[in-house]
Amino acid sequence: MLKMNRQRCSRTIAKRWGFAYPLKCACGLALVLLAFGGSRAYGDVGVVLNESLNANMEWLTESGHTAVYFSRICAESPVRLRPCRPGEDGSVMSTYENLGEDHRYAWNIAPLSVYVYGVGDPRNRPVYGSEKIKSLLEDGYRDQSLADYCSRQNCRTSEKAEWRYMVGAGMMRSMYIFVVRTTPQQDIELIEKFNSLPNQNHFNGLTRNCADFVKGVVDTYFPHAAHRDVINDFGITSPKAVARTFTHYALSHPELQFYVLHFSQLPGTIRRSAETRDGIEMLYRSKILLVPMVIYADYELPMVAAAHVLTARFNPEHEFEHYPAVEVEPASLASNGSNSPANAGDIHTLRPVEMQDREQILGTNQEWEYYREQFAGIFLAALHEEVVPNRRALRHYFSYLEKSGKVYADSRGALWLEVTEDGKPEKVGVSMDSILAPHSDPQMAFALLLARVDQVLRSPRHRRESMMEFKEDWAMLESAHDRYSEPAGSVATSHSPVIHPSLAAGGAN
Repeated sequence: MLKMNRQRCSRTIAKRWGFAYPLKCACGLALVLLAFGGSRAYGDVGVVLNESLNANMEWLTESGHTAVYFSRICAESPVRLRPCRPGEDGSVMSTYENLGEDHRYAWNIAPLSVYVYGVGDPRNRPVYGSEKIKSLLEDGYRDQSLADYCSRQNCRTSEKAEWRYMVGAGMMRSMYIFVVRTTPQQDIELIEKFNSLPNQNHFNGLTRNCADFVKGVVDTYFPHAAHRDVINDFGITSPKAVARTFTHYALSHPELQFYVLHFSQLPGTIRRSAETRDGIEMLYRSKILLVPMVIYADYELPMVAAAHVLTARFNPEHEFEHYPAVEVEPASLASNGSNSPANAGDIHTLRPVEMQDREQILGTNQEWEYYREQFAGIFLAALHEEVVPNRRALRHYFSYLEKSGKVYADSRGALWLEVTEDGKPEKVGVSMDSILAPHSDPQMAFALLLARVDQVLRSPRHRRESMMEFKEDWAMLESAHDRYSEPAGSVATSHSPVIHPSLAAGGAN
């Protein structure tokens, strides 16, 4: 867990976490996990807003996808709900046009850690995202959780089966979760409602899309809390409209203790996601439609833009920066030293975040610049130690691993990658719990963490993880450097540079 330099603050929950407009839902997302117990006296429900995938129809519409987060409702199965048990981290429920399973279910529900990282244990979350890693985790989830629902060959192997979007979505895109408090009775009523209704797919991009589904779930808790934007979305319910109207409702009801979570897309080889747009915003911001709009609707375009500014301005990143939250531990817990899992779900509460806490969570511009300067020094040391040949090679390291490495999971679920160079196999841990393990190659581990930190530091503010999460990355990078430089691991310096020479073209940078 992430530590705050503040008395009684034990853990942060400011962590990071679409529908192709208007035809279909496409899922995907960007966490350091919310590890809250399921036995708390309060619960949470949240609207998940996933960024656009930058592919297929979403590349044009940039509408993203939306789903529902529960902190106290978990998956009895992918199609049935139950109350969470102590220590469980909640779940995400979503609808799709075609899950691809044996029956045409309308929705699936998956544990939060599976949805974001693709793993049941957050300690095994990947260090970086790639198609190979995601495919491995999808297959594992299918065999462990979908065996009774995905027996047909098409479901098991088709890349178009949208149950895959429920696994490791954070490798594909960033996400925000707009969260409010719920009561136990509200959660029980939600469970009973969805377990009693037929889970039958009636998806329709115009009237029964993923945003309509989320709006219906939220309205079960708080009637009329979320709704469509007739003006800006041409009568269709969009993911951004649901997030925006739900946020406005929550802010007008302070007793709901509104807060926002952000899960940035995992560094790696998968194309970066794009910010979500609503209908009108898509028209006047679209790279493809802007020229026709200027030519054929030059008078209407300013009016369209003005209508959007006046009625639909909403920036998810700004909401996160204004309304993050921290989980605090009562002094009584610290005094008795109890940290048992049985009690962990009952004794933590959320409180509003003060300005100094927000800066610790988000980081100041000066703090990010400081780490960029420090990274430059570590990178020069890596060049001197022949860990990497140049900057270009470092930035292609994930691609090198994707092309030449074989990914597998061990008996504990930890992820590993094996690369063979000059007939000699080397392996490196590629999950957070295995990258610094004894059998993980020190040189490859150092290079991998260099590549991760480099990508985070180069990301714009809305795409990077929080400062508190980044400090974990930084501590691991320093540990990897120390481990590589130790005498026992110094033999690694006699190896060839860990990045293949073919990537070194272009000279040092």
